[in-house]
Amino acid sequence: MRSRVGRAMTAAVLGGLLATGCGGGNDEKASSAAGKGDSGDPVTVTDCAGAGTTFAATPKRIVTSNASSLELLLRLGAGDKVVGTGFPPGKGTLPDELDAQARQVKVLSETVIPKEKLLGSGADLYIDTFASMNMGGGMGDAPTEAEFKAAGIQHIFLKSTACAAQSKSPVTDLSAVEEDITSLGAVTGTSARAAELVAGMKKKVDAVHKAVGGTPERKRPTYFFFDYDAGTKQPMAVCNRQVANAVITLAGARNVFADCDGDYKQVGWEDVIAKNPDWIQLAVRDRGSEPANDKAYDEARTWLETNSATKGLKAVEEGRFLRIGSERTTIAGVANADTVEKIAKTLYPGKVG
Repeated sequence: MRSRVGRAMTAAVLGGLLATGCGGGNDEKASSAAGKGDSGDPVTVTDCAGAGTTFAATPKRIVTSNASSLELLLRLGAGDKVVGTGFPPGKGTLPDELDAQARQVKVLSETVIPKEKLLGSGADLYIDTFASMNMGGGMGDAPTEAEFKAAGIQHIFLKSTACAAQSKSPVTDLSAVEEDITSLGAVTGTSARAAELVAGMKKKVDAVHKAVGGTPERKRPTYFFFDYDAGTKQPMAVCNRQVANAVITLAGARNVFADCDGDYKQVGWEDVIAKNPDWIQLAVRDRGSEPANDKAYDEARTWLETNSATKGLKAVEEGRFLRIGSERTTIAGVANADTVEKIAKTLYPGKVG
């Protein structure tokens, strides 16, 4: 289990990487795929700028940049093709069977995979949850597309995350995540399973929409995502290009920082106080066990209740907290739909089944 400081550092690196996402907008197909991978036909997927990558055959050796794309491949049943990952999921952060599979994947780096290690990994596909950029901070440079090609590695993006920061409009639904799942299914020959996962997500979100979607905007409770592990000195807000904004919106709430264009932004506690949210999500990163998670949630709540700047907030005074993990809210995946359901059940008791 990583220390809180280590997790905060990881969050900072991850946030910085995502903030430099590719160009392209939310109005584009987030992971468009052409072809019928399961039938053996070529499959073409596009990047953030619309450039296509064509797969004549199903990849056999895949490296993922972080836990998000790794988890999606495991859920698709393509985990046996993954030969390495960066930003690995913490032990116990995935459901039992998926967690066991994730533990078998070689960790190429606890953070960004160094360029030389990635190019020498023997992969034929690299799934990038981030965007191409100079990694900085002593981590080395990201490989160029020419270097990927020379190493025999095809390079695609998890676009719902990689392209989020510079989307042209706010993210208010999970279509980009669903399209990424569909695209990965086509590429890995698991389209049938991808369709099942997407259908399951839609079913949950549609049920919530039916129950609370008609609530007028002015009557929707306001909601603050408190990223405890990103640090308490200066809070990190999730803005309207982050998938968390879609999760919060679909659950029938109003993200108090939905007026912020981008994915993440550091704000001041005076900004949070001015918003005075109705509800606060105690968003801690998974510690690997329920007792450890509970301890972290308790710490986050205690901080808000004892800090002079936050103890007078309406949500704090009324004890309106949600104990929901950060990853399932901010990282694109199947769990986003589960979080929509959980938030809605808390904010609208008795309305959501």
